[in-house]
Amino acid sequence: MTRTAEKIDALVREDSSMADALESIREEADRNGGEVQWADVSDELTSGQWGRLIEKGVLVDGDEGFVIADREAFDRALDGDGDGGTAAADIEIDEEESSWSQWDKMAGLAALLLMPGYWFNSIREVVGSTVNAVLGPLDAALPFYAVILTVALITGLYSSLLQANLMDTERMGKYQERMQAVQQEQKDLRQEKKEAEERGASDAELERLENELERAREEQMEAMADNLGMFKEQFRPMVWIMLLTIPLFLWMYWKIQTVGITGGEATVVMPIVGSVDWQSGLLGPMPAWIVWYFLCSMGFSQLLRKSLNIDMSPSAA
Repeated sequence: MTRTAEKIDALVREDSSMADALESIREEADRNGGEVQWADVSDELTSGQWGRLIEKGVLVDGDEGFVIADREAFDRALDGDGDGGTAAADIEIDEEESSWSQWDKMAGLAALLLMPGYWFNSIREVVGSTVNAVLGPLDAALPFYAVILTVALITGLYSSLLQANLMDTERMGKYQERMQAVQQEQKDLRQEKKEAEERGASDAELERLENELERAREEQMEAMADNLGMFKEQFRPMVWIMLLTIPLFLWMYWKIQTVGITGGEATVVMPIVGSVDWQSGLLGPMPAWIVWYFLCSMGFSQLLRKSLNIDMSPSAA
C-alpha cells in the first residue's frame, strides 16, 4: 500500500476509535466535494485526532479546508482492501514465471559446451568446418570485411528479436518498482522519526518507528535477494544469443587462424588507424577482426531496434 495507507493503519493501531473518526471525515468529504473542515467533524472526533491526521499528512491543505492526501489509499485502508503490508508487498511478482524452461537450460548447456572452442583447436576445427558449409558461399561471393559485416547484421537481428520476445520488461519493471518502493518507505520513515524526535514524541512512538525502520531494512534485503529473478530474466535471451553467436565467432576465428585470409582481403582499412592486418592487435590484445565485428554489430543493433521499435528498458505495469 502507499504511505498514506500505512499511516492510517498505524493510527488505527494506536487508537481504535480513529477508524470511526476517519469514516466521518470520508463521509464529510463526499458531501462537500472532497473538502473537510474541523467545524464539520468536531462532534465525531477529538481535536487530538484531527491534529494527528494533519501531522501525519493524511489531511493536507485544500482551497477552503483540508482534503484527503491520497483518496484511493485512504479508501483501501479504511475498507480493509489492503493487506496491512507495505507498498512493496503490494507489487505482485510471479517468481515461477521467471523460471527457465527445459529448452532454455539446454540452450545454456550447449552454449557452455561450445565455449572451449576458443581455446581448443580440435573443437574450433569441427565447428568452423561445419558452419563453413553455410557461410562458405557467402565468403566466396564477398570480400571478408563484407562477410563480417553481414554476420554482424545477422547477429544484431536475431539478438534484438530474441531479447524482445524472451525478456519480460514488465516483470523487470516490477522488480525495480518494488526496490524503489522499499527505498522510499525507508526515506519516509526516517523523516517521520526525525520529526517525532524534534517534537518530543513519546518513547513508545519512537520505538514503534524504529521497529518499522528495522522491518523496512529487512524487506530491502529480501527485495535485493529476490532481484535474482530480474537477473534470470535478463540472462534468459543471452543463452540463446550465445548459442547462435559462438559458432559464428568460431567460424571467423577458424577462417582467419586456420584457413587464412590471403591476397587483398588479408588487410582492412579501419577508421583512424588505416590499413591493418586482420590478426593485428588493435585495442590491446584484441585483434582487428573482433573490433570490426563489434563496431558493425553495435551499429546494426541500434538501427534494428529503432526500426523495429524494440525497447528493452524495464517498464512497470
